[in-house]
Amino acid sequence: MFKLFFALVVLAAAASAVDDFYAYPSYKFEYGVKDPHTGDHKSQWEHRDGDVVKGAYTLHEADGTERVVEYSSDKHNGFQARVKRVGHAHHPEVYGHHETGYGGSYGHGFGHSYSKLSKYN
Repeated sequence: MFKLFFALVVLAAAASAVDDFYAYPSYKFEYGVKDPHTGDHKSQWEHRDGDVVKGAYTLHEADGTERVVEYSSDKHNGFQARVKRVGHAHHPEVYGHHETGYGGSYGHGFGHSYSKLSKYN
């Protein structure tokens, strides 16, 4: 019985020792991919300072246009997004034509990507 009582006291002490920690949310994020072999081109950035978030992302569509989405969010306006389409749609006349890649192995080796993350406290 004493062991059960002691275990409950230790459990209650541990539960009361847990602090409700609040960290101020603040970060910057950036990411991008440019792969000329596959045509995969996209990027994104986002910045948060407290409850205010701002960001944008872009991507190249299959029809040759670029989609640009700029967004923001805060406690007064909620989530807002503005979507733009840049360029004119066109489609290639030749399909299935692939150039050989680095070292001639399966056309791989040209892609590039990056990411950056900064957290502020």
